[in-house]
Amino acid sequence: MAAKRLAFAYGRTIVTSRLILIFVLAGLVAVAVVFTPSFPILTGAIIGAIFAAYGIVFALSPLLTQHWLTRSRLILRQGWYFRVVIPFADIREIEEADDSGRGRVPLGIHRPMGQPTLFVTGGRTGLVSLRLREPRRFWQAFGLYAKDILFDVADRPRFLAAFAERQGSLSPVEAERADAELRD
Repeated sequence: MAAKRLAFAYGRTIVTSRLILIFVLAGLVAVAVVFTPSFPILTGAIIGAIFAAYGIVFALSPLLTQHWLTRSRLILRQGWYFRVVIPFADIREIEEADDSGRGRVPLGIHRPMGQPTLFVTGGRTGLVSLRLREPRRFWQAFGLYAKDILFDVADRPRFLAAFAERQGSLSPVEAERADAELRD
């Protein structure tokens, strides 16, 4: 019997870039504190608390999460601020994405205006393209609809093989049954 849930790590480039941003901004605040006579302590504490909260939620929490593949669903996560559950029945196709244009792939949760693609990327390698049967609204992308999702996994061949195996092992759902929902 296969494991109930498989976990797949994603890229960590986003963590590095966000930590660099925090350190640069903290350095700028430190310079302001040093060169400003009688810098208010409360203001410094508030700025420090904001940097700490940003660092925990947007820089450290992506280190603690992974994408999950259950028996009937794909769960994409990025930190504590993004989670989407996609039943296999809602997926039209899933395939390797072309890595040749990866320099243009935005990091993080991004849905460009005028494009039906939602980017859920922590890195720019191991990209996977997912096409939904119907467009879906994502509140993390300002409520915009997306039909395609581009995400990354650290071990793309293992992920695609596991997805194909799990999708192929699904038994048909009897819609007329009392409990016709797929359960994990």
